Amino acid sequence: MCINIGLPLFPFSDRAEHFMNTSSKDVPELDTETTLSSLKDSQAARRAMDYYLKPAITESDKEEKFFEIRRSLSSEEAMIHASDLLRCAAATAYDAADNLRGANRDLAFSVVHMIDLAKALVDKSLESQRVESN
Repeated sequence: MCINIGLPLFPFSDRAEHFMNTSSKDVPELDTETTLSSLKDSQAARRAMDYYLKPAITESDKEEKFFEIRRSLSSEEAMIHASDLLRCAAATAYDAADNLRGANRDLAFSVVHMIDLAKALVDKSLESQRVESN
């Protein structure tokens, strides 16, 4: 049920024509040649084109590494280096823990403990490799 209260349905209907009509003088002219040439050198356009048109890159190619490990590095050499790095990390963490107090000291010593455990596992793996090779 509709109730007519005497108000127009569209209060601005007398101005509606003004909003609905657009003349060509209201629309700015675009120089499409300039617009397209500016897009050609745009970094955003280049990234979009690369995303859609370049072939998929494997995960290993995407990731840049700070350190690169030689492909010819044997497992034994890698484990020896890992063991040395863990020993150095444990010494550094131990020194840091020595200068701390309270909960921070406990936390630092727990890091030392985890490093020592990792080093023990690496050393055990090295031992197993040496026994297998003999």
